[in-house]
Amino acid sequence: MPYEFDYFFIVMFVLVFAIIAVTFIVILVRGVSEWNSNNHSPKLGVEATCVSKRTSVTHHSDPVAGDISGAHGYTHSSNTTYYAAFEVESGDRMEFRISGPQYGKLREGDTGTLSFQGTRFLSFDRHESQREDVSFEIEYSGDDLYRGLKI
Repeated sequence: MPYEFDYFFIVMFVLVFAIIAVTFIVILVRGVSEWNSNNHSPKLGVEATCVSKRTSVTHHSDPVAGDISGAHGYTHSSNTTYYAAFEVESGDRMEFRISGPQYGKLREGDTGTLSFQGTRFLSFDRHESQREDVSFEIEYSGDDLYRGLKI
């Protein structure tokens, strides 16, 4: 009986280790393949419209001091990934991962020149006619501080 348990344990250990190793190798090969494909793709600039924006937030909880039981509590963190989808003149749509500052500057409906290389977003230069310059004045007249607010 003990021999059968030892054999089962060894087989399961090797099987789980092999699954993890193969998964890691597949993810690594896909990442390097996409990176290489992007580097060999031409840099393109096309007229496009931003049709949508979205975010993906992931939350993490890690035990304090490496204690898996959580007796010392947990530290919590989150990570936000930003995406924007563009529609080109031909009607095709493409979604790219973008940075937070790029996400903040972009609005749905903006048109401009989209620059990309393969699946890699490079930039989006919005047409100047869409920029809105908002200015306001605050006139102070005694007790009525906000009278005359113009936007």
